[in-house]
Amino acid sequence: MSETKKLVMVTNDDSVQSNGIVELARATAKHAKAVIVAPEQPQSATALSLTFHKPIRVNRVRRDNFECYAVSGSPGDCVMVGVNKVLPRKPDLVVSGINIGDNDTFQDILASGTVAAALESAITGIPAIAFSMEVSGESMFALEYDQPDFTNAGIIAGEIIRDVLDNGMPDGAEILNVNFPRNVQPTTPIKITEVGRRKYTDKVLVRRDPRGRPYYWLFGERLTSFPDRTDAEAVVVKKHVSITPIVLKMSGPPSRDLSRLRERVEEGLQRSRRGGR
Repeated sequence: MSETKKLVMVTNDDSVQSNGIVELARATAKHAKAVIVAPEQPQSATALSLTFHKPIRVNRVRRDNFECYAVSGSPGDCVMVGVNKVLPRKPDLVVSGINIGDNDTFQDILASGTVAAALESAITGIPAIAFSMEVSGESMFALEYDQPDFTNAGIIAGEIIRDVLDNGMPDGAEILNVNFPRNVQPTTPIKITEVGRRKYTDKVLVRRDPRGRPYYWLFGERLTSFPDRTDAEAVVVKKHVSITPIVLKMSGPPSRDLSRLRERVEEGLQRSRRGGR
């Protein structure tokens, strides 16, 4: 290949041992040089956490003949270390996944380590794509009994990666959050979607240890219906591939109500100062 071959960093939150990251690296390698920089241990639901309170170790490991580095930290750590120290230069693209389980709605996106790696990349100005696949409940917690097959998801991911490398990130997107339904096929329809609000109802179980002290299990029960045109409706209900554009603007628009709030706060502070004199 020529010296101008593009460089893509491949990461995830399921660790370097996940079959999903190997499938994504294979899909990437058809269009660019793929280097894996991923957590050495599973880091699901770590969101955009960064390790500042202890040193991070990086070890060279072998995964399917790819150049691969196992990082003793979070997906966000992997992007920081990979982009600034491990890779020979700034990558043209960062891809994260293929995650074991879909990451749709704000509930998933804000907790997901897979999406967080893409967010960290976009913050540094590098285009990024997060890939996740819906799996059975058994696969989420007992992979030895029901190992997901990422082959078809990898085929579609490869086409998305090729297009972004060739044409750049689409206007209006800094990250693409891609979710595949369970049993996805290359012929599965692809939909452009919006981020839904929530996918689960929150549940907390209280139990007691042998000494009678309470402990808590957090979990959620998946909803069965979602608003039209949202990512969860596309993946969970209609079994389509969802591509959701995400931007790093979290601020809401200015409003008269916000101006009134500011005015009331300033007036309250003035009254407090006068009362203190």
